[in-house]
Parts: sequence; C-alpha cells; structure tokens
Amino acid sequence: MNDTNIVRASKLDTTSISDALDRLGIPGQCLNIKPLDHRFRLTGRAFTILYGPAGQPAGTVGDYIDDVPAGSVVVLDNGGRENATVWGDILTWVAHRRGIAGTVIDGACRDTYLCRDLNYPVYSRSYSMRTGKDRVQVEATNVVVNIGDARVAPGDLLRGDADGVLVIPREHEDAVLAAAEEIDAVEQQIRALIGQGKTLAEARRQLGYHQLQSRRG
Repeated sequence: MNDTNIVRASKLDTTSISDALDRLGIPGQCLNIKPLDHRFRLTGRAFTILYGPAGQPAGTVGDYIDDVPAGSVVVLDNGGRENATVWGDILTWVAHRRGIAGTVIDGACRDTYLCRDLNYPVYSRSYSMRTGKDRVQVEATNVVVNIGDARVAPGDLLRGDADGVLVIPREHEDAVLAAAEEIDAVEQQIRALIGQGKTLAEARRQLGYHQLQSRRG
C-alpha cells in the first residue's frame, strides 16, 4: 500500500515539522536522541519495543527483529539507560537486509561502524560497547513507549535527519504535515525574495515569518 504521508514527511526537514508541532501544541520532538552520522535520514512508521531490567532467568533482547515489517522504524524504549546497549551489529545487518527504515533508541547502541558502512540510520542517546544481554530484556512489543520525552505509539510516523528525530502522532498527521509544508514553502519564498534584493527583515515581515510557529487555535 502506498503510504502518501511517509512520502510527504520524507520531503520535509525536522525543523519544519518541529515548528508545525509547536504551532499545533503537539509534543513530538525526541529530545537528546541524535543520529550516529549526520548524513542519516529516516522516515517510517513505528514498531515499538519496551525494555525493562532483566529477570532471572533473563529474557531476550532482540529476537523481535524477524517480525518487523519492511519500511518500519524500530523504536526501542530502554528508559534512557546508557549502561546497557540494546542494538548492535547483528541487528543492524538483519534490519538492513530486511529493508527496515532505521532504528531509534532511548538508550545506547553499539557496533556503530556497521551502521555507517551500510548507511543504516540509527538514532540514540549514546553508544557504548557494553551489552544489554542479562541486564535488560524485552517487556512488551508494539505498545506505547517514551522516546526522549515524546510519546510514540505503534504506527506513528517518525522523521529523522541531521538535527535529530521526532514523532508525528497518527491522529494528527494530516494537520502537522500540512502546517510543515506551509512553513517550508514560506521559508523558500523568503530565500527567493532575498535573492531578488529584499533584506531579511523585509522578506520576513512580508511573509509573516515571525508568526509561522506561533500557537494557533
């Protein structure tokens, strides 16, 4: 099925989408979750995993990957833990082969070289060599999770670029994307006016730039 909103989101920078979220009063910026490489770009729908401390005996940390549909974004809520990684080279390799769109982690990953070599987008709070095996385990799959203080539900739309990653809740997609497209268009018009000789102040005033991100409604 052709997902037109994924296509729309993929054409927008996170900055325009972030401004649209602010205008509509929707929290969606995944704060402090960064790309491992500034060239990474990510767009897709969330397949969510919730982690917790390992039990006795410890549960698995990664067998869910076989169930992730192609084009999805793997979203891992490890509670911000940076002392136990939940993503490494085997998961990267399998996800790349399966056509998964990328991975977003509230926590740490490892084996970062392979992500860059394969151009497989990974966004995380940090990275380390220390395994999560026997330290954390999967508690639930496809439930609502928290990523960088943003709520992510299964099927929500994620967009990432060099500035970070954000989530667009499914129920607000059309409104957020329409606002982001408007904001992006105005910024392109500002550049065009400056190219025609206008000052930045004149161009911004003419196109109402300072009200673009203001809360409405």
